[in-house]
Amino acid sequence: MQADGSVVASFDCDENFEGYGGMLHGGVISAIADGAMTNCLFAHGITAVTAELNVRFRHSIELGRELKVTARITRRTEPLFVVEAELAQAGQLKAKATGKFMETS
Repeated sequence: MQADGSVVASFDCDENFEGYGGMLHGGVISAIADGAMTNCLFAHGITAVTAELNVRFRHSIELGRELKVTARITRRTEPLFVVEAELAQAGQLKAKATGKFMETS
């Protein structure tokens, strides 16, 4: 966990995750964002399940290049948490996701 409460990870975009030629599949992008947001909650000691997921695809994500994923909690209204994730490649924002998560007991 970072000092600001966010989590950061990298993902190798290899050919196993190809959608259209040379691009990371959109479903994989969504799964990466969801996983990053869930791991952010775990880092804060919160166990929650995805209630809603919105992904904004800004640019294609190229295969063969590292992807940086950052997630942070933006709002807490327990038992609901709003978390955002950003996926960047070579410093360019490629996708952004917002998720609502319901804490489990």
